[in-house]
Amino acid sequence: MSRESDPGAPAGPAGADRGAADVPEVPGALSEELRAELIAFRRDLHMHPELGNQEFRTTAVIKARLEKAGLSPRVLSVGTGLVCDIGAREGAPPMLALRADIDALPIPDTKTVAYRSTVPDRAHACGHDVHTTAVLGAGLVLAELDRAGRLPCPVRLIFQPAEEVLPGGAADAIVSGALEGVGRIIGVHCDPKVEVGRIGLRTGPITSACDRLEVSLDGPGGHTARPHLTTDLVTAAAKVVTDVSALIARRVDARSGLAVTWGRLETGHACNVIPQHAELSGTVRCLDLPAWRAAPDLVHAAIDEVATLHRAKSQINYIRGVPPVVNEAVVTELLRDAMTVRRGPEHIEDTEQSLGGEDFSWYLERVPGAMARLGVRPVGDTTRRDLHCGDFDVDEEAIAVAVDLFTGAALLDGHRAGSA
Repeated sequence: MSRESDPGAPAGPAGADRGAADVPEVPGALSEELRAELIAFRRDLHMHPELGNQEFRTTAVIKARLEKAGLSPRVLSVGTGLVCDIGAREGAPPMLALRADIDALPIPDTKTVAYRSTVPDRAHACGHDVHTTAVLGAGLVLAELDRAGRLPCPVRLIFQPAEEVLPGGAADAIVSGALEGVGRIIGVHCDPKVEVGRIGLRTGPITSACDRLEVSLDGPGGHTARPHLTTDLVTAAAKVVTDVSALIARRVDARSGLAVTWGRLETGHACNVIPQHAELSGTVRCLDLPAWRAAPDLVHAAIDEVATLHRAKSQINYIRGVPPVVNEAVVTELLRDAMTVRRGPEHIEDTEQSLGGEDFSWYLERVPGAMARLGVRPVGDTTRRDLHCGDFDVDEEAIAVAVDLFTGAALLDGHRAGSA
């Protein structure tokens, strides 16, 4: 029986002989009143999506709620996004950071729900509204525990802008000091393949590197009756699409998963005219760091070879995106233990490495951390939905699950730091 078909299966070798009785109980249960408030907060964000580096309203409502709780959030220097410390004090151990991304996508919301986006061609179709609400909720719970003297270690909330904008707003958050004093960082990402109430964990790479590629091809143009007298630019562009990936596949270890996928090709205006200009754009994705670092040179060389063979002049704009998110083992186990004590080991499953990109990886270049897949698929729902689609939605019980995970991890981490 596969793990997916057996919800009671253990989470893997690391969790096979670990149960809730092996992990100390931690306080901080989510109240029904706060649960209802967080659902309303998420729906408000969902109705008012904002693109990367434009999240002014989103930043303002997060800031207002944290200040209402007696906290002192600080807006990032870029003008959107914010950080907020809980329990920070002189001589305290390094903070555990809880990270959320706050931006939306430039696509229409096609759902028929009361909280549908009110902004044309804008939607929270990647679950960032859920991530934001979960970190806010965890912060409110931890702030109450801190006031009661029950928060053993300081925590930083990071509400980061522009995750969807390469190379990612995480870099701006880091420049703004988001990681100063931070020893570890955790986050979640909505996963419509995982049932609500469960999380997916993986030690090591959990996402892939993602770069953007823009190519221009040029030639003298001519009549389609005499392609031999000019550069057949349409054929050259088609060969770049089909042959570049094949060339790269023979120049890099297949296990690296380096792949070029084209999303746009534009050229020509008439059926009997060979055009003078063609444009292509796509993405470069990669499963491991060494191949990602070598990718620009490999891709440049392959495109130039194909273009030259067909007598086309090429101009390449290779836009660096993000490296893979590589979950650190100790922090991954912290998430496993937190979920075990909050919900039980049967709510944890192994997850595969995704080919999607995530700028959470930039934080992990500086400090150890881990990201969990957050189940958002309603129980029993067999409808196939994916991220970045206009009909994307979540079972809102996922908010409470993420809050439990974050608060449990913060308290367990604090107790371990105090006993070290």
